[in-house]
Amino acid sequence: MLNWLKKKKEPVFNFSTIGTDMHSHILPGIDDGAKNLNDSLLLAARFKELGFKKLIATPHIMADYFRNTPTTVNKALDTLKEALLKNNIDLEVEAAAEYYLDETFEKKIEQKEVLTFGDKKYLLFELSYINPPNNVFEVIAKMQDAGYQPVLAHPERYPYFYGTLDNYESIRATGCLLQLNTISLTGYYGKSCKQTAEELVDNYCIDFLGSDMHHLRHGDALKESLNLERIQKILAQPQMKNLLL
Repeated sequence: MLNWLKKKKEPVFNFSTIGTDMHSHILPGIDDGAKNLNDSLLLAARFKELGFKKLIATPHIMADYFRNTPTTVNKALDTLKEALLKNNIDLEVEAAAEYYLDETFEKKIEQKEVLTFGDKKYLLFELSYINPPNNVFEVIAKMQDAGYQPVLAHPERYPYFYGTLDNYESIRATGCLLQLNTISLTGYYGKSCKQTAEELVDNYCIDFLGSDMHHLRHGDALKESLNLERIQKILAQPQMKNLLL
């Protein structure tokens, strides 16, 4: 049979084993994810198809680009929840945020003006993809002192950490948790990112799985990931904290 006639292998299981996705950009019109409510509903339907029962939306908060606040985030959340109800999409949605480690983040921590998720007040934050931060350990300690549980978003995507597990183990040794972008294992972000993601999974360094869903292309890659042996392995690991959300 010609290759172009072959169908892609359909996954034999889905993400219902962990139930909750804790990193997505599904809220309409407030960051670089869903541009409008229609986009949000399309993403919600895709999440349902993949077996998710609950989402925690985490829009970007950045000083120079996405200046979201708890008010703008919760307003977008209310809009989405109303639309899900109207369209009979049975999907529970909550909201937190993905904070960029910039000059305003520490002030937000001090003033306790941050959005967290889960009973343990998980606080999701990300780093620059280009320049390694010189204060990451200080900020982690500040989050913990304020009563939050730090969660570093997609550590496999920071090139300056590549080459050794020591960087990741040093961060985890502080008590900071690590969240893997599931589609990193498909090669979506490139070979080096894929190799790093594989190493983190193989060494049991991952605490949360997240889709980091911005658009339907991410949804396609997420479906593709279900055919990977490492995804099947990590979904079966009882320490995955998605199960607690």
